[in-house]
Order: sequence, then structure tokens, then C-alpha cells
Amino acid sequence: MNLFLDSFWRALAYCVRPRVIALSFLPLVLLVALALGLGYFYWEGALDWVRSTLEASSVINNVWAWLESVGAGSLKMVLAPLIVIFAVTPILVVLSLLTVAVLMTPALTLLVAERRFPELERKRGGSLMFSLLWSLGSTVLALIAIFISIPLWLVPPLILVLPPLIWGWLTYRVMAFDALAEHASAQERREIFRRHRGWLLGMGVFCGYLGAAPSLIWASGAMLVVMAPILVPLAIWLYTLIFALSSLWFAHYCLAALQALRVEKALAAASVAAPAPALIDLEALTSPDDTPFGSNTAR
Repeated sequence: MNLFLDSFWRALAYCVRPRVIALSFLPLVLLVALALGLGYFYWEGALDWVRSTLEASSVINNVWAWLESVGAGSLKMVLAPLIVIFAVTPILVVLSLLTVAVLMTPALTLLVAERRFPELERKRGGSLMFSLLWSLGSTVLALIAIFISIPLWLVPPLILVLPPLIWGWLTYRVMAFDALAEHASAQERREIFRRHRGWLLGMGVFCGYLGAAPSLIWASGAMLVVMAPILVPLAIWLYTLIFALSSLWFAHYCLAALQALRVEKALAAASVAAPAPALIDLEALTSPDDTPFGSNTAR
């Protein structure tokens, strides 16, 4: 628990460093360019497809008729943009996580290592290619879980539970691996995952709930479509900053856990290598004349 809280407060303190803030804008530039490019080429087409799909549904038409009867027919104008924006949100979140993992996590882990653990040996147990494959595999599993669970989001409590759990699992998988890739060996990484799996998963879920907070800005951008060009980049930047906090948190936690593991193994090796106390051979040190009956035996 001490390591959990200590790593969190250290990560918060690192987030206000100019280097971290500057790094958080790099993924923002890439993601904004991607969002604007997709919007420029596919926004109108996506809206037309959603509208035609809604109009082809008799159930939706009955809902429209009821809304118009109660004076809420204007909601029809914003429903299609809402659906498109909320459909794109998971994709942008995943891209933001991967961008942070590729561009920011190594730099932030190096920052933590240089300032807190300069003597920690680098065993390079995870190559760049293996890290990318690990992140992509975890992302595919998370996306499958998202699409499978979408029908359950219609149940009000579950929409507050399932997405953060999925993001948290993905965050835990990606961030913990990248935090240990440079310094830990493969065996050490597996050992830390085994010992600290519960805490690491809890960190990921907590970061998943933090990542859900910018969704309020997404919703505001959907309701105020005119403000979307301002609110959407702000939401992406908040996502990126939260992922940067997650990366720093996992770096502090994992490197501290790695250092403690190595200290533990060094102490265990030293205790094994220490010579055992010599056993004194009392018979060899005691002569026959020294026995209490030695004189009688001589006689």
C-alpha cells in the first residue's frame, strides 16, 4: 500500500514538470491531425449513413414521433452527430494510449530512472518489437472486449463499470510492460507481474476511471457541435495527460518494485554464500589425560 500511494504522489509531482507537459502535446498534435483528417474525409458520409440507418428503423421513427409530440423533436438533429462522436471516442482513446506508449512512456520511464534509480542496472528484457507486439495484442483483446460489451452499456450501472475496467486492464498491460522493458529481465518482469498483479490492475482500473472523465467534454462537444473543434482537442489532450500520469505512476511503482526485488535476491544470495560457523570437535581437543578418570585409567 505504501508503494502504491508513494508512486502515485510522485507521479503527480512529475506531471507539472515542463518536460512532461511538453511531451504531452506531441501525441496531441498527431491525434488532432488524425481526427481532423478523418472528419474532413468521412464526417458527412458517416452522418448520412447514421441518419439513413435511423430513418429505416420503424422503432426509431415511432420514437421521433413521440418526441415531436412532446416538443423535443430538435433532439433528432443532434442524435446522428452524438452517435458518430461516441462511436469514434473508443478508437481515439486506444490510439491515444498507443501513442503515449510508443512516444512518451520510454521518455518518462527514462526520466524517472535518471532521477530516482540512476544505479539500477538495465537488463533490457523487452525489445522494441516485442513491446509493440505486446501492446498491439493487448489492444486487440481490449477492442474485442469493448465491442462484445457494447450491448451491456445500455444497462445504466454497467456503462460506468465496464469501459473503465477494460481501459484499466489495457493500461495495466501496456504501461507495466513498457515501464520494465528497459531495466528488468524477462524473468524479473514475470516475477513482478506475479507478485504485484493485484496492485497493478488496481492502478490500471483507477487510471481507467480517470480516463473516463474527459468523456464529459466529449459529451459537451456533441451537444454543442459548433464548439467541437475546441472541445475535442481539449479532450484528447486530457486523455493524453492522464495517460502520461499513468505512465509515470507505473514507472515509479515498477522500478521501485524491481529495485526491491533485486535487493531481496542479493540478500538471499549473500545469506546462502556466507560460511556456516565451524563445528568444534570436542573429542579432538580433549586428551585422554584430561578426562576426570584419566589418572585412574593410567594406574
